[in-house]
Amino acid sequence: MKKVFKMVSCAALMALISTAAFATGSQQQQSTSGGAASDGRTELRVLNYTDLSAANAAAGITRIWDGFSQANPDIRVVREDLYNEPFHEKTSAYAASGQLPDVVYVWPAGRSTTVHTQHLLKDLGSLVRQDGLDKTLSSTALDVSGQAAGYLAMLPLTVTSSHAFFVNLEVLNAAGLKPATTYAELKAQVPVLRALGKDTVIMDNQSDWVMQSCLFSTIAGRFGGVGWEKKILDGQVKFTDADFVAALTFIKTLYDDGVIQQSSLSAAYGDGLGRFANGEGAYFIDGDWRVGSFITDQTTKQAVIPPERQGNFIMTVFPDIAEAKLNKSTSTTLGTGYGISVAVPAGSAKEQAAWKLIKWLLSTEIQTFQVETGAISTPANTTVDVSKLSLEPLQKQSANFSSQYTAGTVVFDAVFDASIATVCNIGLQEIGLGSKTPVQVAQDIQRAYDAWKAKQ
Repeated sequence: MKKVFKMVSCAALMALISTAAFATGSQQQQSTSGGAASDGRTELRVLNYTDLSAANAAAGITRIWDGFSQANPDIRVVREDLYNEPFHEKTSAYAASGQLPDVVYVWPAGRSTTVHTQHLLKDLGSLVRQDGLDKTLSSTALDVSGQAAGYLAMLPLTVTSSHAFFVNLEVLNAAGLKPATTYAELKAQVPVLRALGKDTVIMDNQSDWVMQSCLFSTIAGRFGGVGWEKKILDGQVKFTDADFVAALTFIKTLYDDGVIQQSSLSAAYGDGLGRFANGEGAYFIDGDWRVGSFITDQTTKQAVIPPERQGNFIMTVFPDIAEAKLNKSTSTTLGTGYGISVAVPAGSAKEQAAWKLIKWLLSTEIQTFQVETGAISTPANTTVDVSKLSLEPLQKQSANFSSQYTAGTVVFDAVFDASIATVCNIGLQEIGLGSKTPVQVAQDIQRAYDAWKAKQ
């Protein structure tokens, strides 16, 4: 899933200290009056995940957050916006200190596993039924089996694919090539594209989560088949068994064949956007959310890929792999969303305000805005009719992305504890660097799994 940078730089640490918080024009401050602001309004502290450099980020703040404040003048939202590793570190710090904000942006599992398994978030099931949201939200969004808490600890905004394979037809046409449908075809294109000074596949792999989430989870599903993770969890197979090792070996093959350059390991997440749009490579791997970065920013009216060029780009899934059990698949998971801290008193004005905010974030109005601006492609709110929206070509492809695959498999860090996912993340980089073999990485992951299992 779209998650975090593991490596924390000085800049990231500074971001923890100095990132601006938007709260109807005021800086973040602690409430000292039992949930009531000094002006008598109910105060909500919100920890939010936002890439302020993304297209339509500014429009989102105005439309979503300022819009809520204007519609609810009796509620004062004190919002803290963070992104990537600073966000996750701050969440962990809040959780450890027992000071989790009233409303928190969370994943259904993965890096948010701790707040789920320690039951730091309320069960929203009764509130959902009380207000009839079970009739407007999709059954997938309300499926608690996808949440590490085992109950409805958060309401996801969307269902997401952590893998998408973007194709630049401009580059391929200039090289006399067609989109690869098999890995053999993709490999054969490497020398042709290299002769033209082009990369075959652009991928930003410096942040260790990217390979695991945006490609390896899909590859593990291709080699292990649907439900491969359940066999691990049920003790039927191990990470050191043939299918999983074969998936890791395929990642090594990608580097060995030059399909993905080893230099990708020094590419920060987001670096490849412009390179792909500018024709420096034929293919680009990321999550389905990346469409939101390609389209027109409503504030600046600029786009990384202008609408008139978007017809020259295809959004699909990785080509078929001859040795795989499963093809035409991608890795899917519940998207991120918001939960309410258990510290918020039941029935209090603060709980009512927090629930009002979450309903606003999942309303037809806001979910429609998020689809239109590329923040999501598959809204959890079933009353949003995507077919009637005025969308750019890439957004339409994203909205119909499910037609590009026949099976969805799990995202590794959505089902396995962070202690296991971290070892997998690092191991994938070690394979790319050539410092460890796929078998050694499989052994490392199995040891991490065994250590986690022993604590359960």
